[in-house]
Amino acid sequence: MLKENLIILRNIHGFSQEEIAEKIGISRQAYAKWETGATVPDIEKCMRLAETYGVTIDSLVTTTTLDGGETIVPPPKGKNIWGSVTINERGQLVIPKNVREMFGLSGGQRLIVLTDDKEGIALVPAKVFEDKMKQVMEFAAVKPEG
Repeated sequence: MLKENLIILRNIHGFSQEEIAEKIGISRQAYAKWETGATVPDIEKCMRLAETYGVTIDSLVTTTTLDGGETIVPPPKGKNIWGSVTINERGQLVIPKNVREMFGLSGGQRLIVLTDDKEGIALVPAKVFEDKMKQVMEFAAVKPEG
């Protein structure tokens, strides 16, 4: 788990073991042992690693895999990967319980479906979307002085 995430994150950010070790105040050899799984960092070092990579400590030490077995890169702070859902024959899908709880979603609640031709689909609670649109419209209505 942790060792795989350390390798993935270091490579994504383009750091050498030496560079990341220097950033968190340890030797390259100590860091190398974390990547092999021979040792693990203490909580303070985990916090420094998470800050350096812009992830949470939880996502740093937890490995998420897709149904096909592929490991997912730890997401940045504030971003989440909840796994996959399957669309049934009627075009319906079930939103995972932990997602419903986190966003306070319940049966009958309206969601706005947003898409990007290249990126995919996003679901946003209607109230959140409508409030954001109201802010945009208010901003657009402000006339510059002069």
